[in-house]
Amino acid sequence: MTAITHTNRVLSGMQPTNTLHLGNYLGALKNWVAMQDRMECLYCVVDMHAITQDSGYGKRETLAASIREVAAAYIASGIDPKKSPVFNQSRVPEHAELAWVFSCVARLGWMDRMTQFKEKTGKHKERASVGLYTYPILMAADILIYQATHVPVGEDQRQHLELTRDIAQKFNNDFAAPGFFPLTEPVITGPATRVMSLRDGTKKMSKTDESDMSRINLTDDADTIASKIRKARTDPNPLPESAKGLEGRPEAENLINIYAALADEEAETVIRRFAGHQFSSFKSELAELAVAKLTPIAAEMRRLLADPAEIDRTLKDGALRARAIAAPIMDEVKRLVGFVG
Repeated sequence: MTAITHTNRVLSGMQPTNTLHLGNYLGALKNWVAMQDRMECLYCVVDMHAITQDSGYGKRETLAASIREVAAAYIASGIDPKKSPVFNQSRVPEHAELAWVFSCVARLGWMDRMTQFKEKTGKHKERASVGLYTYPILMAADILIYQATHVPVGEDQRQHLELTRDIAQKFNNDFAAPGFFPLTEPVITGPATRVMSLRDGTKKMSKTDESDMSRINLTDDADTIASKIRKARTDPNPLPESAKGLEGRPEAENLINIYAALADEEAETVIRRFAGHQFSSFKSELAELAVAKLTPIAAEMRRLLADPAEIDRTLKDGALRARAIAAPIMDEVKRLVGFVG
């Protein structure tokens, strides 16, 4: 069988858990917007992943609202749903179908090496859902059901992407289908792919941090954004003359990286401009920039969320277009496995 040549295609998504924040925007959304002009892209709200840790009757309405909020954030940030399908994962059943096949291809030893499961469960592994344990297999299916060649990932997802490549290679070998699934490549771009907490520069900005002051939410208004930046943790020293002067100063480095990413500049350029300045004056400039960049996104999100039926129509249309790609691939998987003749 001749190996397949795949069209460059990107698949990426975020969980509809808690409000998206500045780290999600600078580390992912901003780059997704640029990518849609370079190659074919699909952007998914991964709602099936969202129930691996927090599910049940009482979460039903919350989840539905969160799905719409994340979709609104995608669109408000600049993703064009007419160009790049925006949909929620559960509307495309091929994700789950392929995940079962991959569960039979992947090996327990591979799953036992997944560090994120250990980090999320700690000493309470027995209480974790099976879905959380097999989360990376579903992630592999999310990617490969579209034969995606590229996935934008942060450092914390690199291990999962390596598993995706291992599963693809083993499937191709096991079923004598060389190149059927591509060995998906990571895409890491931008000067602030890892935005840190405003309260602790050694920790990643997180949707689940107990302190709302640790992050800038995409729904925050101008006053809230400015206040959070003014109160962001810093050290008593002025800004350095060069990047070397940031060593051992994680909060200073974080704020400079945020400014650089929002301004589309290199961090070195920002350092030179503000060298010797006190943080008070730098924070004023950063707050002004952040407000200018982020408040239009919040305003557009509010406008979109005022019409939930329209968001649902967008998600439904995106899912239909996604299924047009996924269904033929799943049909071929069934043929290769032997489910159909």
